[in-house]
Amino acid sequence: MDGISLEELQLAARNHGMPLEALRYPVTPVGLHYLLIHYDVPAVEPEGWRLTIRGERELELSLDDLRARPAAEHTVTMECAGNGRARLEPRPVSQPWLLEAVGTARWRGTALAPLLEEAGVPDGTVEVLFTGLDRGVEGGEEQAFQRALALEEARREEVLLAYEMNGAPLPPQHGFPLRVIVPGWYGMTSVKWLSRIELLEQGFAGYQNRQGYRLRQTEDDEGVPLNRMQPRSLLVPPGIPEFMTRERTVAAGEVLVEGRAWSGMAPIASVEISDDGGSTWAAAEFEPAGERWAWRGFTYSWEAKPGEHVLCSRARDEDGNEQPVEAPWNLGGYANNAVQRVQVIVTG
Repeated sequence: MDGISLEELQLAARNHGMPLEALRYPVTPVGLHYLLIHYDVPAVEPEGWRLTIRGERELELSLDDLRARPAAEHTVTMECAGNGRARLEPRPVSQPWLLEAVGTARWRGTALAPLLEEAGVPDGTVEVLFTGLDRGVEGGEEQAFQRALALEEARREEVLLAYEMNGAPLPPQHGFPLRVIVPGWYGMTSVKWLSRIELLEQGFAGYQNRQGYRLRQTEDDEGVPLNRMQPRSLLVPPGIPEFMTRERTVAAGEVLVEGRAWSGMAPIASVEISDDGGSTWAAAEFEPAGERWAWRGFTYSWEAKPGEHVLCSRARDEDGNEQPVEAPWNLGGYANNAVQRVQVIVTG
């Protein structure tokens, strides 16, 4: 891997991943949940904040107004689209994620769909545009962070306007006072610090839809937009780590290997484990299923024999989508769901 630039180090210092040992928690503690902040965390006074929804009519809602509406809560696994970017060759230059850009939280709020109906959905509406309060410059364009979602996706009953995370008000870094939660999609879709929702009769042409978060091979390539999370499984690294390399050491004998798997495309159907870098595979056992949009735990009893091993896991969902051993390269380093490799030394 080429050296990390000062600019990438600045991004890595502002954002953080979830330590993989935190996969042991069914719901990720707030401070361990992955975090990506494109620009700055805006300072928001909740008393003066309002959400504007523009359809056939314009609605203006305070935080109290939203809290007074029927509430819903969903446990949702969220992953950054760039998770695994730093493992691609050549390495795309951006936030240098390894494998930890993921987390699962209980999000509480009110469903989006009824509010869209109250605002009135004009005939010909194709997308719903979400605008956050965070502003910055990206791709040479000054902008608020904005993402649009197809109308049929925005109308899904599980799409939330969330004001709580894990039973407490949203912390500033996770979008206080309100954010969108779009289960199954990569995290860029769940816009934070929400200020405005608009119903559009034409596709949104802003930077984050037109240029960002697309699978492209070159700068001139129009590419394909990212949407739902590809299937992925991650292992809790067993044993103890070496400080710099994170290489693991375990004692020979029966070792319980555990991890979690998810897919935004279909429920997870199977997880397999390999201790030889992917040459041979054996089925893991699932923990009881939880909510549809949350990751699913799995375990495997590994008979660890002395020597050097490479542990891997791969997930397959009910639509037949499977983690590849190697993921195809793209310019932004997105959707790299190649199997995880954990170096393990087993002592006699």
